[in-house]
Amino acid sequence: MSRKMLIDGEANNNSNNHEEEVQYDFDLFVIGAGSGGVRASRFSAQYGAKVGICELPFHPISSEVLGGVGGTSYGWELNEKIDFNWKKLLHKKTEEIVRLTGIYKRLLSNAGVKLFEGEGKVVGPNEVEVTQLDGTKLCYSAKHILVATGSKAQRPDIPGQELAITSDEALSLDELPKRVVILGGGYIAVEFASIWRGMGSTVDLCFRKELPLRNLEGRKVNLHPRTTLSELVKTEDGIKVRTDHGEELVVDAVLFATGRIPNTKRLNLEAVGVELDRTGAVKVDEYSRTNIPSIWAIGDVTNRMNLTPVALMEGTLFAKTVFGGQPSKPDYSNIPCAVIPPLSVVGLSEEQAIEQAKGDILVFTSGFNPMKNTISGRQEKTLMKLVVDAETDKVLGASMCGPDAAEIMQGIAIALKCGATKAQFDSTVGIHPSAAEEFVTMRSVTRRIAFGKPKTNL
Repeated sequence: MSRKMLIDGEANNNSNNHEEEVQYDFDLFVIGAGSGGVRASRFSAQYGAKVGICELPFHPISSEVLGGVGGTSYGWELNEKIDFNWKKLLHKKTEEIVRLTGIYKRLLSNAGVKLFEGEGKVVGPNEVEVTQLDGTKLCYSAKHILVATGSKAQRPDIPGQELAITSDEALSLDELPKRVVILGGGYIAVEFASIWRGMGSTVDLCFRKELPLRNLEGRKVNLHPRTTLSELVKTEDGIKVRTDHGEELVVDAVLFATGRIPNTKRLNLEAVGVELDRTGAVKVDEYSRTNIPSIWAIGDVTNRMNLTPVALMEGTLFAKTVFGGQPSKPDYSNIPCAVIPPLSVVGLSEEQAIEQAKGDILVFTSGFNPMKNTISGRQEKTLMKLVVDAETDKVLGASMCGPDAAEIMQGIAIALKCGATKAQFDSTVGIHPSAAEEFVTMRSVTRRIAFGKPKTNL
């Protein structure tokens, strides 16, 4: 018997309570077994729902037809000379993916969730079709359908674009590229620029804006601001890259890190009436419900806040709403995030705070050489910032660039979620010696931005 869904505290009953409810194969069928889909499946099953889930056949490199359900040594070799083995890294990476896939499958099995391997699509408001590896099509009915198919890398439409790779293939190349051009200035672009440069490759980073997510000149990454690529040409010496400024570079690999788009193309959603936006993202309400009452969506496929922990949150709250009798809306405020090299933020940036301010903003900053860098002789500073509402003393945002930034920011995020004030930060005793203690010892205001002042780029 299917479960009654609770929204706003009231059950959605049929007009005739005595009429027998429709019988379905599943209370919930999930398309997509990534982090969000697995979380929603497991938690729904724990509430007593009968759950099915489908995922594409496993492969280390995901695509439209391949995927997979959701160590200490990664390639560094220690002998008389420290060296790096790219093939060992790839092997360890694949081993880890296989291990994690096994863990996810066991989690689903232990929760009583039925897993189908194949491509799923929606064929009706309460019906899904799964195409198995041998081409056999299976159809199942479900009281609720949840779409959790994530996103896929986007490629710019330029001549020779097929010569480039995306982040999906970046850690599956047969050889470590010695010369790389990366197009993009966001998380993925900056992370791979740091990774490959750290492994000794020559890296050129091209991006449309004035600055990338983080300045990488200190890491000897060649920066090309306000630059995009116009053409890629295969040559005997590699790939010739032409920019819109007429520059030419010959490299071994080109990485497109120009964003991701919702993975909805093959789901048949529009045919059953589900509304998508212009990017292909599934439109949902504050409870993750589409315009079709029985169809829901979470994670990157909705293009709200595309982070794995956010998909986990959305999956948890979906299960509570639909099967737990506790209508729950995701809260997207004060969500921390991090990037490699170590940069982490939570809450509002200075620019965002100024745009949203109803009064003056106080900014506290600190820059110093952390002990682990001074001892090792590494010339990289740690930078920290707190953004505070001058009237309420509430901390609106925090950011840090330096070693262990993500570890420190996770704790700061809890404080911001609880509505901590600057006075409470100041009254907290620091841990010494640590970089984290700097967040509770910043006493002097670096600058005060008066209400109504033009926004800054700081």
